[in-house]
Amino acid sequence: MSKLEYLMRYTSVAVAAALTLVTVATAVQGQRPEDTVDVRSLALLAKGQAQQAAGNLDAATDLFESAVAVDPRNRGAFVRLAEVAKTRGLPGKAIRLYREALSLDPNDVAALSGQGEALVAKGAVIRARENLAKVKLVCAKRACPEVAVLTASIAKGPPIVTAAATVPAALPKAD
Repeated sequence: MSKLEYLMRYTSVAVAAALTLVTVATAVQGQRPEDTVDVRSLALLAKGQAQQAAGNLDAATDLFESAVAVDPRNRGAFVRLAEVAKTRGLPGKAIRLYREALSLDPNDVAALSGQGEALVAKGAVIRARENLAKVKLVCAKRACPEVAVLTASIAKGPPIVTAAATVPAALPKAD
């Protein structure tokens, strides 16, 4: 093989590799970092928090759902949606929403604690204790009020649900 053939063969490969690297580097620079949440989503979250604080849970839910639709990485919106579900007495839905938040950050203390409380409400005290252990592990070097709240919730136990007894209507007397 002559020098010219050698240069032509390997130069084309080198040029192709260089172009690929430049393309990849340019594409990566144009992307947002993974942990950055869209500003529009954060604005919707803030509006939802204001509505939640005012007691308007329907409007808050709509805003939190919009925040998640704008950016599914908005962990705070999932946590707030779960809080609203818990307030409405829907612990199963709250557990699922907290799970979404925990899939984004497994060490989110608010999500772990909130899910633990929802688990207690659902009667899954053993799983709530697992969440408490995770919260204690994450908070090992700092004070976390969530530890006390979840501990108290577990100590209190699930709510006692009694069946509503209906009094039968008086039967007509036979003559």
